[in-house]
Amino acid sequence: MLNKDISIEQIEMWLRETDEQKLETLWDAANTLRKEHVGDEVHLRGLIEISNYCVRQCAYCGLAAGNKNTTRYRMNADEIYACAEEAASYGYGTVVMQAGEDYGIKTDWLADIVKRIKENLPLAVTLSMGERPFDDLKTWRDAGADRYLLRFETSDSHLYKLIHPPLPKQTTDRFEILHHLQELGYETGSGVMIGIPSQTFTTLANDIDTFRRYDMDMIGVGPYIANPQSPLEIDGIDYPVAAADQVENTEMMTYKVVALTRLVCPEANIPSTTALATINKKSGRELGLSRGANIVMPNVTPVEYRSKYEIYPGKACLNETAKQCQGCLAARIASIGRTIGNGPGSRVHHA
Repeated sequence: MLNKDISIEQIEMWLRETDEQKLETLWDAANTLRKEHVGDEVHLRGLIEISNYCVRQCAYCGLAAGNKNTTRYRMNADEIYACAEEAASYGYGTVVMQAGEDYGIKTDWLADIVKRIKENLPLAVTLSMGERPFDDLKTWRDAGADRYLLRFETSDSHLYKLIHPPLPKQTTDRFEILHHLQELGYETGSGVMIGIPSQTFTTLANDIDTFRRYDMDMIGVGPYIANPQSPLEIDGIDYPVAAADQVENTEMMTYKVVALTRLVCPEANIPSTTALATINKKSGRELGLSRGANIVMPNVTPVEYRSKYEIYPGKACLNETAKQCQGCLAARIASIGRTIGNGPGSRVHHA
């Protein structure tokens, strides 16, 4: 029986599995656990990409500080609040404010926006602001922020340093920050990319086990999509792995990771991501939802900003308005016999 106690060795075996009939067993187990622990509701989180400024030079990311070919923007408080109002008007239970690691986003300024949303709108607030000082994280929590997303990207410490170099004279530990977020009482989310160059099956199995060890409340996984403007694509990295051990950045591999993540963290909120919809625009989101996921994150960022928030190119729904996105997702969710959830869709702990 496939369940939470699956070993790391078994996780790696499933990651390497290519037999479609055998994989049906994995999809069924993940879907059954999803139904038992989080039900048939799909909760919608309105994504607001509030700034594309970033001080970091992450190898995989189009927002990297050194990219001179992107037009930088930072939304103002009223623009952000208007997006939150729109999300609430569609019945979304959460807004996710996301940015590069942008210290132009002042701590108190963002705290004021969080307070304004919490006081006036029936929304949970999720923040994804990168590695901010502990005092910032506490201020935002005290202002009413409910959740925080910080992807650790890979559990391989050497690969992590290559794809996510530290700022000069500064070392940070994302796992320490995740632990601190949990202590502050945030619902805490993390995640990894699938198929980043030099990621091995063993590393990815360890990533999935790490979700289990940290008992993450939210877990976002998606395929690595190369950005030609990113340092990784321009310069590459020197960390050779055997071709047979390199994880592929495919749609199928992403479903395997979603399903295995559901097995090890049956209560977690797991999105069927935009990146998955990008590599399969026809049915990527639906297949993700059928193989363990229970969250979708429609974009409510104004269209004029979306193309500038280009972590990777060709993002799905780039030119759709929030209204168009809402109608499309409702139809897609209904098409697989699922319903849209009401309320914030917080993690439900089971005895």
